[in-house]
Amino acid sequence: MSSKLVIGKSPRTVALVTLGCARNETDSEELAGRLAADGWMLVDDPTKAEIAVINTCGFIESAKKDSIDALMQAHSLKGNGVTKAVVAVGCMAERYGNELATALPEADAILGFDDYQEISARLSTIIDGGKISAHTPKDRRTLLPIAPSQRAEQKAKQNLKDISPIGTVLRKRLDKAPIAPLKIASGCDRRCSFCAIPYFRGSFVSRTPNEIIEEAKWLADSGVSELYLVSENTTSYGKDFGDLKLMEKLLPELSKIEAVKRIRLSYLQPAEVRPSLLQAMVSVDKVVPYFDLSFQHANGDLLRSMRRFGDGEKFLHLISQIRALSPEAGIRSNFIVGFPGESDSQYTDLVEFLSQAQLDAIGVFGYSDEDKTEGMSLANKVSPEVIGERVAELSTLVDELITQRAEARIGQMVTVLIEDEDEQEGRADHQGPDVDGSTFVKSRNKYRVGEYVQAVVSDVMGVDLIAQVI
Repeated sequence: MSSKLVIGKSPRTVALVTLGCARNETDSEELAGRLAADGWMLVDDPTKAEIAVINTCGFIESAKKDSIDALMQAHSLKGNGVTKAVVAVGCMAERYGNELATALPEADAILGFDDYQEISARLSTIIDGGKISAHTPKDRRTLLPIAPSQRAEQKAKQNLKDISPIGTVLRKRLDKAPIAPLKIASGCDRRCSFCAIPYFRGSFVSRTPNEIIEEAKWLADSGVSELYLVSENTTSYGKDFGDLKLMEKLLPELSKIEAVKRIRLSYLQPAEVRPSLLQAMVSVDKVVPYFDLSFQHANGDLLRSMRRFGDGEKFLHLISQIRALSPEAGIRSNFIVGFPGESDSQYTDLVEFLSQAQLDAIGVFGYSDEDKTEGMSLANKVSPEVIGERVAELSTLVDELITQRAEARIGQMVTVLIEDEDEQEGRADHQGPDVDGSTFVKSRNKYRVGEYVQAVVSDVMGVDLIAQVI
C-alpha cells in the first residue's frame, strides 16, 4: 500500500546514490519515480537529504567493497543535523539481506527487491524511527514458473496489480544526460559457474515491446537522444514470449521515434548472436554498430568449466563476420583470468586470442569465488599470486592492443555525441558509455551537451580519440 506524504508539510528529502551497472541506474530511476509520486523531494547531495539510499552492486568483490564504502561514508553524515538514516538497496542488499544487516549495523535498513513497490512507506517508517527487518535471501530463480507461456501470463498479472502512480512510465530521470539506459529484461537463465546474478536477480523475464517503446518515447520527450538497451542477456530477449527474433522486430520500431538518434545494445552472448540479429544491428536505421560481446575467455575447455560455449576460433569467426558487415564496428568484451584450473597454456590461448581479435575495449578481471556459485566448489584453484601476475601482465598487453586499435581509426569519420561541454568530450558510435573510451572534439566552435558532431579522427590518447571537426 502506498504511503502518501501529508499535504501542507514540507516534503521529506531523499538522495539516491547508484553504484554498479546501467541496470542499477534504471532501478534507481524507478525508485525515484515511486518516491516522487508520493511527494518526496529528490536531492543530488546526500548531505542535504534526510535519508540516503545506496543502490548497491553485489557482482564481484571490488564492487561489494565499493558499496560498503559508500554505505559507511553515508553513515558518517548522520551527525550533520540533516541526515537521519542510511538505507541499502540493490543487488548486494538483495543478495545478503539479514547477513549484511548483522555485518553492517551502520545501515538503518537493508531492503530487497520485494520492498521496491512500497519504497515510500518503507523509508517513512525508517525516518520515523521504526524498524524494518532485513529479508532472508532466497533463490529468486524459483519465483517464476519455468514455462515461457506461464511466465508471460504471470508477468501480465503483475503489471495489472502495479499500475504506475506517475502515468504509464514508472521512472524519474536523475540526470539530464543525452543518453539513458532502457531495461528490456531482467534476470538470467544461464548458469555460468562463476556468476551469482541468476540467484539474486531471478530468471530471465522480457518486458513487452509496448512497455519498452512507451518508455523509449518518454525518454525521448525527456531529452534523451541515445537509448542504451540493457539486460543481463540481451540476445535472449523475447524467448519467454516464444519469439527469439523479437529484438529484430523491436529495433525498427524504436528507430521510428524521431528524437532518438542512436540505439545501442549491451551484453550480447556470443553463442546466441544469430545472423538475423547481426543483420539488424548493422542495417536498421539509428542502431549503431556496437557489439558488447561476453567472451570471458578463449580456451574452449576452460569455457566449458565456466558453463559457457565457444572458443577462440569461433569467437574470431564471429568477429570477422561483424567486420565484414561493418568494418568500423566497435567490439568490446570482458575476460576472467585465473578461473579454477586455468593452466599456463590456457592462459596463453587467451593472450593469443586477444592479440588477434583487435577489440576496441577490453575489461580484465581476476577470478574470485562468489557465494552460491559452482565455481566455489571447483578444485585446482589458481593461487592469488598467479592470478595477480596474470592480471597485471594481461592488463599491460590490453593497454597496448586497444591503443593500436584506436590508432587504426586515425583518418576515420566519426559522429560524436557531446557529453561534456567544458572538455568538448563525447562518444563516437563505436564507444559505449562509462566503460569504453571517449572522443575529444577539436574545433573553433564550442558544442553543447547533446549535440552530434561530424569529425575526423586525427590522434589518440590511449583508448581515447582526438577528432577534428571538418
